[in-house]
Amino acid sequence: MELEQVSNIKWKIPKSGDMKVPAYVFASKKLLSLIKKDNTLKQLKNIASLPGVYKHALCMPDGHQGYGFPIGGVAALDFHNGGISPGGIGYDINCGVRLLQSNLTVKQVKNKIKETINELYKNIPSGVGVEGKLGKLNDIELNKVLNQGAGWALTNGYATQEDLDHTEEQGRLPGDASFVSPRAKKRGRDQLGSLGAGNHFLEIQEVEEVYEPETAKAFGLSKGQITIMIHCGSRGLGHQVASDYLRSMEQEYPEIVHSLPDRELVYAPAGSKLANNYLKAMNAAANFAWCNRQVIAHYVRKSFKTIFKNSELKQVYDLCHNICKIEEYDNKKFYLHRKGATRCMPKGHKLVPKKYKNVGQPALIPGTMGTNSYVVVGQETCLKESFASTAHGAGRVMSRMKAKKTYSPEQVRSGLNKKGIIVKARSARGIIEEAPGAYKDVDEVIRVTEEAGIAKRIVKLRPLGVIKG
Repeated sequence: MELEQVSNIKWKIPKSGDMKVPAYVFASKKLLSLIKKDNTLKQLKNIASLPGVYKHALCMPDGHQGYGFPIGGVAALDFHNGGISPGGIGYDINCGVRLLQSNLTVKQVKNKIKETINELYKNIPSGVGVEGKLGKLNDIELNKVLNQGAGWALTNGYATQEDLDHTEEQGRLPGDASFVSPRAKKRGRDQLGSLGAGNHFLEIQEVEEVYEPETAKAFGLSKGQITIMIHCGSRGLGHQVASDYLRSMEQEYPEIVHSLPDRELVYAPAGSKLANNYLKAMNAAANFAWCNRQVIAHYVRKSFKTIFKNSELKQVYDLCHNICKIEEYDNKKFYLHRKGATRCMPKGHKLVPKKYKNVGQPALIPGTMGTNSYVVVGQETCLKESFASTAHGAGRVMSRMKAKKTYSPEQVRSGLNKKGIIVKARSARGIIEEAPGAYKDVDEVIRVTEEAGIAKRIVKLRPLGVIKG
């Protein structure tokens, strides 16, 4: 595939064939060589052929092959002449990251990391299909969760108003539970407050480096401080919503399926009944995910109180990286698809919380359970360069199957122990598949992100203890 080098960290796929706009990849030569190993670039080119696609299709530096869209894919489809594609959102709707900051230091916590991890593990269920701490919700309460999102958690004592103020969209999109199938509800009914499996995690971290002291101070972060990061999504409910509507779109629009370079890009045309129904269902699943992370945060606080009686955990931010939202750019309205990509609004933007208005919205980019994570903030140029989007993590470089053939649980545990990192997981599979070596270099991802003018690093977080599914 023809690639034109625009700069040291930006590459262009020129418009050709059915492409309606060019496509760009943000990557160093090192990262690009890894991206080329799968179908990421082909999928990116396919995105650029979708109707109503605006300006350019994009791939973030952590990009790799996904379903329809590549992970790390970003595209704006016209609100009137485009459409909405589940492949541009993913199966784990509103998979996202939450960061809590504490009043504790490494010195206070380092001798109790194992004890704290065990307490967190006891209170926050993890693993495939595992039941959440709240048990089975009845129909009335589940529908409230789907309609109200984190607001349900506030009403029921699992959240503070400050939590909601420091959550993207205040933890709620205009969802409608009536557009979520009974099967999807059944899958999610007992999973609220659970971590799940795969790349989801809960991590105790140390603020190891501060790069922008004033911005870090605004976020409540300082060197040597303990933070907790939560990464999970909408569990089985979101997966079923995606499956249900993909099937409906394929059945309703066979002519669209046949016209696409990849059937996984199937979409519902803008303004259609199915597009509107899917948006309501997707929003409801996103609300479930926000509520899920909020309930987990509640039990994180409770666990810390058990070990550290004077502990206080405040929310820095919570944001999603698998979502489609209606956003405006260049005075036009779009279905903004972010799949494995994180929103990063610059200072002064209307969507930045009041407390952070003068510094910008924090964006959270986790590494692996053996490497650093970062808090970054969007730069003004990100609005033009990337639709205010940045990377969502390190990005896989090795399939889960290959990771299982390459690593053993003992290898991974030993490597983490040498770095002083305690890991607790429900299964050996959860450790092997998420081995640090299965991912790209997150430091390189951050370097490219900065050089591209998308976002700048504020603090670096080092893992001390990790819970996996």
